[in-house]
Amino acid sequence: MDILIPILIVAGIGLLAGVILAVASVVMAVPKDEKAEAILEVLPGANCGACGFSGCSGYAAALSKGEAKAGLCSPGGEECAKACAELLGVGDVAVEKKTALVHCMGSYDMTSDKMNYDGIHSCSASTFLAGGITSCRFGCMGMGDCAAACPYGAISVCNGMASVNPEKCRGCSQCVAACPKGLISFVPLKKQAVVRCSNCDKGAQTMKVCKIGCIGCGKCMKACEYGAVKVQNFCAQVDPAKCVGCGKCVEACPRHIITLLDV
Repeated sequence: MDILIPILIVAGIGLLAGVILAVASVVMAVPKDEKAEAILEVLPGANCGACGFSGCSGYAAALSKGEAKAGLCSPGGEECAKACAELLGVGDVAVEKKTALVHCMGSYDMTSDKMNYDGIHSCSASTFLAGGITSCRFGCMGMGDCAAACPYGAISVCNGMASVNPEKCRGCSQCVAACPKGLISFVPLKKQAVVRCSNCDKGAQTMKVCKIGCIGCGKCMKACEYGAVKVQNFCAQVDPAKCVGCGKCVEACPRHIITLLDV
């Protein structure tokens, strides 16, 4: 009898706790958004954030609530956009294809390292040592953190510089997050001028460390009839929305740092 009473007390407490949890699960239950779940099923699951939301679930929830447009998922492409549009009951959605672009052309033919680095073979690791190993503090270090992060094999490193194959790039933005120098951005995949340099030092300093770096001379800006080119912080920049791909800024650049995107 002395043993039975404690057992009954513990069983009663367990039963009471179970009832409380059952009631709480009903009262505090969050209703499922069936539309969001259906959209989530057709998204690629990359959770890259390229759409501007917190992963695929965040984008699916925003689509379901009408807070986002279909077609923002770069890795999913046209097939994903079409599937989302069907679930949302809207017409066909055009997907603006984009590609990652490395804003640097500082290969070993154009620049050099400022030290013999014998540490971890990683761009992120080497930046902790005097800001990186390259003479240009803005330049690509060529250790391939971006290439390792790319799940589509779109990035390769040759002669100390990373480059992107637009045909393989799916716009997942993993390379953008992996680059410690912030050299990679996404641009619309169309015929347009792109500045392949991120150096923001004055011209004289840039010429000391790189044979091809932008010196902010402004000749490209003057040559553009559409106002698509500007110089900010001693480095040229192109507005994709204004650029028509005429190539006049390319011809005007004395450092050959502006090129036409190959589509």
